[in-house]
Amino acid sequence: MATTGLQHVAAMYAGVVAPPLIVGAAIGLSGTELTFLTGACLFTAGLATFLQTLGVWKIGARLPFVNGVTFAGVAPMTAIAAATHDKADALPVIFGAVIVAGLLGFLAAPFFSKAVRFFPPVVTGTVITLIGVSLLPVAFGWAQGPDPAAHDYGSATYLGLAAATLLIVLLLRRFTRGFVKQIAVLIGLVAGTVVAIPFGVTNFGPVADADVVGFPTPFHFGAPQFHIAAILSMCVVMVVSMTESTADMLALGEIVERPADERTIAAGLRADTLGSALSPLFNGFMCSAFAQNIGLVAMTRIRSRFVVAAGGGFLVLMGLCPMAASLIAVVPRPVLGGAGVVLFGSVAASGIQTLVRAGLEKDENVLIVAVSLAVGIVPITAPDFYHAFPGTARIVLDSGISTGCVAAVALNLVFHHLGRRPEAAKGTTATAAVPRPAPQSIS
Repeated sequence: MATTGLQHVAAMYAGVVAPPLIVGAAIGLSGTELTFLTGACLFTAGLATFLQTLGVWKIGARLPFVNGVTFAGVAPMTAIAAATHDKADALPVIFGAVIVAGLLGFLAAPFFSKAVRFFPPVVTGTVITLIGVSLLPVAFGWAQGPDPAAHDYGSATYLGLAAATLLIVLLLRRFTRGFVKQIAVLIGLVAGTVVAIPFGVTNFGPVADADVVGFPTPFHFGAPQFHIAAILSMCVVMVVSMTESTADMLALGEIVERPADERTIAAGLRADTLGSALSPLFNGFMCSAFAQNIGLVAMTRIRSRFVVAAGGGFLVLMGLCPMAASLIAVVPRPVLGGAGVVLFGSVAASGIQTLVRAGLEKDENVLIVAVSLAVGIVPITAPDFYHAFPGTARIVLDSGISTGCVAAVALNLVFHHLGRRPEAAKGTTATAAVPRPAPQSIS
């Protein structure tokens, strides 16, 4: 149980620590504060995994389901941080928005489990693709170095370290198998850090300064603040997260030969949303299912939910050990950038795989994908496109994931539901209600 539980942690570790690194860097946190935020996210991921696997009352799918920080919230959270004048208030605003979105999602869970037909693969695939595309510029920024204002930003040394890390990950994925192949990104981060030592870009200060034992103090960054624009943005992310989790539960139910019915989906969504609402109490972000762990269950054929619960226990222990959490702060930004190309690119590839099953031979589906992707990519390709809008509106508009998701859902309603007979609308999305994620996708 211990070794297989650790394997689940290894498969999702890079995905858990990446969001706090991105958001923390956007806010300008110090190394010590970044270590604290990373440990908090590990701790809350463990609690959310307990809630999902072991369950309480009608909360928890009770499937071998790993929960952690969702990538879908990264772009909106960085947009919130950018729109917050005093960066010290950025995390409290984010935490307040996550709490409200989580509570609303918890109340909506039983209804959402019935409305999944409005989120067919043409919608989920578009949104997942946008998540990956929105995060890739972060990886490219990391690859150029830690400080955009520095004279050596984008130097051959930094880009070379990023390329070396990317090469190591690709070689491990190509020539290894089993456990080593599953943790290729993690090994790549370690190897890239070792390679970077002779170049003097590796800083072990965060480890030396970190305590061996610590606890994520509640509301360490300040009491939550509730801003309407930020809440709306995170509510959109919650819809995206619940859609992905529903798809993951349907897929995992088939793998473990226990089909996920409406009751199971509702219970699983309650665990996701309640875990998200409680996470900011311990300085964590919105939680969702990690689909790459579903591939691990399928590969190992170990279907016990208690094994995954053991993995949740390791996450909690890592969150209670600041020294363990600080190890990720040692990794140089260019090394993170090289690994991020694989990590974030695989998210976009997973979305494309979902779109392949979306029936793109139909013109209306092509239009949905084309327009939604275009709307979602606007903040990436033209960051100042919405400069004339109020700052509160830009929190939502500057998130390609939020705008793309709204566009995809609205267009799907227009083309497949409005003005159609109930039987026809039902027939259009009947097969789309069970979108199966790719084994290597990242929630």
